[in-house]
Amino acid sequence: MVRQVLVLGGGPAALCMAASLAEQGLSVALLAAHDLRQPWPNTYGIWGEELDALGLGHLLEHRWSDCVSYFGAGAVDPNSPANQPTLHRRDYGLFNRQALQSHWLAALERGGVELLQGTATALHRLEAEGLTALQTREGPTHQARLVVDATGHQPLLVQRPDEGPVAGQAAYGIVGRFSAPPVQPGQFVLMDYRCDHLSPEQRLQPPTFLYAMDLGDGLFFVEETSLALAPPVAYDVLQRRLEQRLAHRGIHALEVEHEEFCLFPMNLPLPDLHQSVLGFGGAASMVHPASGYMVGGLLRRAPAVAQAVAAALADPQASSAAVAACGWRALWPRELRRKHALYQFGLEKLMRFQEAQLRAFFATFFALPDPLWIGFLANTLTLPQLLLAMLQLFVRAPWLVRWGLIGMRGRELRLGLRLLWPVGG
Repeated sequence: MVRQVLVLGGGPAALCMAASLAEQGLSVALLAAHDLRQPWPNTYGIWGEELDALGLGHLLEHRWSDCVSYFGAGAVDPNSPANQPTLHRRDYGLFNRQALQSHWLAALERGGVELLQGTATALHRLEAEGLTALQTREGPTHQARLVVDATGHQPLLVQRPDEGPVAGQAAYGIVGRFSAPPVQPGQFVLMDYRCDHLSPEQRLQPPTFLYAMDLGDGLFFVEETSLALAPPVAYDVLQRRLEQRLAHRGIHALEVEHEEFCLFPMNLPLPDLHQSVLGFGGAASMVHPASGYMVGGLLRRAPAVAQAVAAALADPQASSAAVAACGWRALWPRELRRKHALYQFGLEKLMRFQEAQLRAFFATFFALPDPLWIGFLANTLTLPQLLLAMLQLFVRAPWLVRWGLIGMRGRELRLGLRLLWPVGG
């Protein structure tokens, strides 16, 4: 059986893209190595208004209005200015993973998407027929006019250039019950960079922060996180720092319900935009280089890509390469490629910052007008707005931060030039 599109993968990106393609009236099959109804292990966060704009606020399991960060050094006196929070004045939410998965599975059923289980092993071009044949380890070969690779950060088929070490955001966290609340009741803490629990030697090491939330009924999630580093901070270091942070405040875990180990790339280069397999999600380097978020981008960008693919497939003579090219242009238009380079340029700077510089940087960043920092983190600003946000941050920042932003080292010059000459032309 020949489908118009064959999507590979079983996570959020694959389901999102397959559902969007089916909504365009295309014949779609989804091939995953596991049962697509298998529960997802990872948690996914998003700013509430970002999801409300898509009409999907009901997919949240938890939503907090009391959202704060701490960018002071910390002090014994809880009333010290070093302990005062930065108020974000925006709701933050965690997806109900089952609800999000069911949302997309229901869309697949409505669209008649064929669910297949198997592992892709080889790809063959059937040039005469204008098709692509995908061989699986289990034996069957599946044919389609277009293959979409949504298999994650280490994709099966999508090719990307090697541009040096890839920085990973690493985190170790636990869901559990504690001897005392690690955050205020009903509160969500985006970043707690207080470092009074660290020795002088530790403060010279790569900085980490606490990401934490009250889940209700005496249950809390606390996670020690490294923004980005190559190579990434080891899990055992993050675990020790989390325990040290809690102990400094007289808190210890009474019961651990779940441990979370998180590691994903933050600065993957863009894929080859001329290849005849279309990528989506982590396979297409869609992780936000400044924030690490991706689900909001999947939801916003999938419809436009699906529409472009459907328009290309309306031509029965269009080759797989021509259809993929239309998809790549919709996924990574010139402005988004320029913004991606700018975000990666900024991340290169932050990865060199010491703890005091990072605290000052983020304190300045979240003091920007709300529309600027919100749009910056959601990747919804236009390029001129993004440049304005970065300029305002530079002007407002203390010289400790400015000096760190001025220096040009490593890959920064190349990334800066891509603002003018983005990858893919």
